[in-house]
Amino acid sequence: MFFRQLSLKLASALLLTFCCCSVFGQGFKQELDAPEKVELTVRNQEGRVSVVASDEQQKKVTIDARSSGAAIEPSDLKVQAKGGSITIDVRPRGEKDRIDVVVTIPSRSKVQVEGKAGAVDVVGKFESATVRTDTGTIHADVPLDAVKFDFVWEASRPRYMSDVELPPVKEKAGGMFKLSGRLGEKDKQKDKEQLIALNFRTQRGVVLLNIDPEMAPADLRERPLTEAARAIVRSGDTQLVEAIRKVSPKMFGDYAQTLPPPEKEPELVRRTPPGHLVSSIAPQLLRFNASVTDRNGRAISGMRETDFTVWENGIERRVTNVAPANEPFNLVLLLDVSGSVEERMDFIRKAARDFLRTASPQDRISIISFRDDIQVISNFTTDRQMLSRKLDEIDAGGGTALYDALGYVLSEPLRRLRGERTAIVVMSDGDDNKSFIPFPAILEALSESGALVYPLYVPSGLVPESSVPKPEITIDPLRTRYLTLTTRAEDEGRKLASASGGIYYPIRRLEDLQKAYDDVVAQLRSAYTITYASNSVSAQPRVRVRTNRDGASVRLSPVVGLNNTP
Repeated sequence: MFFRQLSLKLASALLLTFCCCSVFGQGFKQELDAPEKVELTVRNQEGRVSVVASDEQQKKVTIDARSSGAAIEPSDLKVQAKGGSITIDVRPRGEKDRIDVVVTIPSRSKVQVEGKAGAVDVVGKFESATVRTDTGTIHADVPLDAVKFDFVWEASRPRYMSDVELPPVKEKAGGMFKLSGRLGEKDKQKDKEQLIALNFRTQRGVVLLNIDPEMAPADLRERPLTEAARAIVRSGDTQLVEAIRKVSPKMFGDYAQTLPPPEKEPELVRRTPPGHLVSSIAPQLLRFNASVTDRNGRAISGMRETDFTVWENGIERRVTNVAPANEPFNLVLLLDVSGSVEERMDFIRKAARDFLRTASPQDRISIISFRDDIQVISNFTTDRQMLSRKLDEIDAGGGTALYDALGYVLSEPLRRLRGERTAIVVMSDGDDNKSFIPFPAILEALSESGALVYPLYVPSGLVPESSVPKPEITIDPLRTRYLTLTTRAEDEGRKLASASGGIYYPIRRLEDLQKAYDDVVAQLRSAYTITYASNSVSAQPRVRVRTNRDGASVRLSPVVGLNNTP
């Protein structure tokens, strides 16, 4: 059932992607009559190819081609059908006008795909799937009850990720690497009806076996765990730990064996029931903090008692006082010092010192830099002079493990501060290429943490040209994700801010940084302390709040420094 749901989801996503592309260029669609099984060959040297084998596709083959560039002409696709043999040849037209193809065929058919840099998806119940690429990602999503696989990398060390454990890779003569074996127990009758043969050969591509490409991190090589990764493993956050296990199973296993069994439920995944955020200040008087933002995520100032309605355990209560919240924040300043910004270290130090001067004196600040691993520059402190001196200790260079750094902050320094006012200010170009943790996993962990995130993303155009790798032309989303920095960074930066309740700041000019710092501090000071008349005998009543301001939303947080039990 899980495979069926996943396959249908992926197939729908592929077709939806093509439908979205159709607004840019004329498409091509053809349906062919076919026997119960077919032998399909697709040759597409410049575009993507997705083949879906479906039980619902009975005696039909559907070809759906799209281009985001020039309209598709009849001569661009050559389709030959003879009996159960179907061949599709796509004419090369250049990257801008490339043609992407989705083909849906009956289950238990055979498919052969030849491509270069484009991604190849094979989804469903095949008899066999043979794929050859140069650098394109090969993504298979198939039932794993009976699978015989043979994966070969001809010109690089293997990069792969699997939902199940696979045998060790073997190095062959001539610099080739081979990963082969079988999944499921041998059974002649079962093999005849269900066995799937996967034969993949690539020069330098990535192979994903039953892994959503969106969940694949940038670096898939088996490598030692970084300090950030080890801290995440120790935290016990199930989803983040599982992401690390899949990327580096051997290193993960070796490290996990050195850890004692957990004695209690991990703090990071413990949930606080909604509304349990109040503190007692007097008999029958409770209070909590609330941040109020408009549709664009901007703080709303000047709120009064009449602007709020409070329900306690489902019963409306009288609001007695609304005042600006003055409790200090615990701020983490997360600095990207990877190779992509190595030549701007003087600028990074100056920008960090500017933030130290902008933040309120009572705020406790921790500085953590990251490249392929984290470096804790300072733990939480209000000593600004010490923090300024510590910035000279930053080591720069190497890859960019942004999502591992965020996972570390949630798992380590902020884990002990759950319930307090916490925020993370990230200064980066947003180009993650080294994390164990994929973006969707960190996004979910962040939304559950209670920490505000303020991404300050400096686009690649502000990075010195000599430190920016030349973008490689590709139509493989798994690789494009890390090569086209600006669009991807902006999209993910906005999602990080939205999931946490923070704000995303695209830095177009270097002088925009100070404006962003000023705004971040103003946002942090925008919370209100709301006091209301309580009639609850519960130690932690459930509280809901609504504001009468049009389009406004309210985010609750505990009042720090007071006894949390009435």
